[in-house]
Amino acid sequence: MCVEVIHLFVQASLAYRFSQPAEVLLLIEAARTRSQSVSREELQIISTDGVARLDDLHTGERRAVFTAIGDVDVLYSAAVQLTRTPLHLSGVKATPIRSLPPEALNYLLPSRYCPSDRFCGFVEQQFGALAGGDKIQAMLDWLWTNIDYRRGVSDGRSTALDTFTERAGVCRDFSHLAITFCRAANIPARAVSAYAWKLDPPDMHAVAEVYVGGRWQLIDPTGRAPVEGLVRVATGRDAGDIAFMTVFGEAELIAQTFAVTELRKRPA
Repeated sequence: MCVEVIHLFVQASLAYRFSQPAEVLLLIEAARTRSQSVSREELQIISTDGVARLDDLHTGERRAVFTAIGDVDVLYSAAVQLTRTPLHLSGVKATPIRSLPPEALNYLLPSRYCPSDRFCGFVEQQFGALAGGDKIQAMLDWLWTNIDYRRGVSDGRSTALDTFTERAGVCRDFSHLAITFCRAANIPARAVSAYAWKLDPPDMHAVAEVYVGGRWQLIDPTGRAPVEGLVRVATGRDAGDIAFMTVFGEAELIAQTFAVTELRKRPA
């Protein structure tokens, strides 16, 4: 089996203003997994008195929590090595529910933004003749044909049902609808936040991961970034679990930027 190794340098810069003290959960650090190693990592949180670490040793996710007041700047950078097996969905067999790993079972169920129980009839009618990777590929093809990538038509409350109705959305909405279709077809699917190589314009990208052929496989339901260049940050049921910043209070966005570059030599 062919394995590809990619070296990337990821960066994030966030500037927010807090008129009142608020606790902040930050999820912008690259996760540590068997296929993703991180080095030369630096996280700076300016204008705050201390950071608590709530890292998840099981998933490799990195979580920082701090109390914010006034103007707060967050700077993050890391060199990441990705080891990827090329994505091939065509002909990949479905995994029976009885053969799923225990952690995949939760990703068969509806969640707040992915009401998969509302889509069983549509998914059976549209994709019922297919199975496994062929079914997932057909779902992606349907999204790329029927859903427009368009800003301003959704917000933080929008669900997959809203996206299906509006026929438009951004990466978060594409991922929710792909996850919803898969769960309605009894295929485990979960949301992933990632730095995305070659994404234009650069941003923290919402993608998805499906369990097929006996393993988890990343997919980009928008088709806007190569899967082999996705740097995983967080994984969860839907966007509610993977937001790069959760503010327990109120905050005003001043500016934020993200960047991913390929490393051909070590940066100075």
